[in-house]
Amino acid sequence: MQKALLIHPHELSKRWIDKMVSLKVTTLGLHPVGGPDADKSLLDLIERLKTPEFRALLDYAKEKGLKIIYELHALSYLLPRSEFERHPEWFRMDADGNRTPDMNLCVDSKEALDYIAARAVELADALYLSEPEYYFWLDDAKDAICHCDKCKDLSASDQQLIVLNRMVKELRIKRPEARLSYLAYFASITPPETVKPENGIFVEYAPYERDFTKPVTAMPQADRDNLSALLSYFGKENARVLEYWFDNSLFSHYTKPPQSLYPIAENVKADIAYYLSLGFADIATFACYLGDDYIELYGEPDLTSIMD
Repeated sequence: MQKALLIHPHELSKRWIDKMVSLKVTTLGLHPVGGPDADKSLLDLIERLKTPEFRALLDYAKEKGLKIIYELHALSYLLPRSEFERHPEWFRMDADGNRTPDMNLCVDSKEALDYIAARAVELADALYLSEPEYYFWLDDAKDAICHCDKCKDLSASDQQLIVLNRMVKELRIKRPEARLSYLAYFASITPPETVKPENGIFVEYAPYERDFTKPVTAMPQADRDNLSALLSYFGKENARVLEYWFDNSLFSHYTKPPQSLYPIAENVKADIAYYLSLGFADIATFACYLGDDYIELYGEPDLTSIMD
């Protein structure tokens, strides 16, 4: 089983790397802060990756046997909002019929898709020591689809997959082994309806709206049926869970100083067992807001439940 912890880049330290090794985690995931400023967070990561100090930390992680991945809300970086002035047709139409650069894009625009795909290759080149599995997610928003005449009958899931299919085809020209995550999250948590995944697309199930006080098996039957449908649609090969068991940014309501984290160990263990029973072999969880500032306030958080 592959296990990953996702942390904010500015929280990375040798202490964190050593802790991951002690927890028998296989993969270090770096996740710039999402939300409306995700493009700025991603740009900050790219600048960090140019520095000898940050690269030395990643070299240390590799020496310790950790794989390195980057999970990013990348769309607003790949398609800068500043392009709206020159190419409004690249951007989505809202439900009121207005073109807007606020989120995502018009997936009917071949030019926009080509632009994004080319930028995705450049981004992959910038991700120091990255595994050839990429997580270039769309904007971090719940309702961000295009409602133009060509797109309005496409679900959020179909619209996401159109973008990912174009990206992965471009990525695999230079990196034939490249894989790209379909993020099942918010409105895209249901399977696509009409668009089929290209080779290299894998599903990443991220149940952000679940009840974290209960094990995942307590989800309504409809949600569990949907999870099975996702695995059926995308296949189980490389299928991945992205959970929130240790996401102290979420539990702190994305506000510093962080709250004290009290993960429900029995739920974590039960969830892992359930996901493994479905055929997932790659389990990840956010572990943000657990950096040095957290340690100073509360000491080391107990993350040992991920070891089982």
